[in-house]
Amino acid sequence: MSRKRQRSKSQRIAKPRGVIDTSVLVAGIAGMKHTIYASNAASAHLLQRWVDTKPFVWLITEDVVDEYKSVLALCGVRPHVIGRVVNLLRKRAEMVRPGPSLNISPDPDDNHICDCAEYGEADFIVTLNAKDFPQDRLHAKVITPDQRIPGLPSV
Repeated sequence: MSRKRQRSKSQRIAKPRGVIDTSVLVAGIAGMKHTIYASNAASAHLLQRWVDTKPFVWLITEDVVDEYKSVLALCGVRPHVIGRVVNLLRKRAEMVRPGPSLNISPDPDDNHICDCAEYGEADFIVTLNAKDFPQDRLHAKVITPDQRIPGLPSV
């Protein structure tokens, strides 16, 4: 893709911008109760760090939020917890208004995550399903929750 980034250099010095795949949100919420799986613990740490210090700009779209809500409900997360998560994101995350789908993902159900990243000029996408996010077609770096967020010092 040859689409150029439109942010100025001063904006690039600001916090990194990223999209959190639903898999990471679900694992993170599960990890706040159980740390059986390393991916849950790493996801929980990422979410807690964002809540506590907001080290990066979390990018969302209406489609992303809708998926978060429906998948969390399917996983048995209580409605009041889902409401708190959604309210926090609507208050502190940046809403992206995507254009037409870019059809980047081999899994059509993940195109809205790719679109959010591309239209929101994300620096990274955090996922547990890297195969659904082809790095060669995305400007954003595809990482897992246990990897360092591009643009941030390791912690």
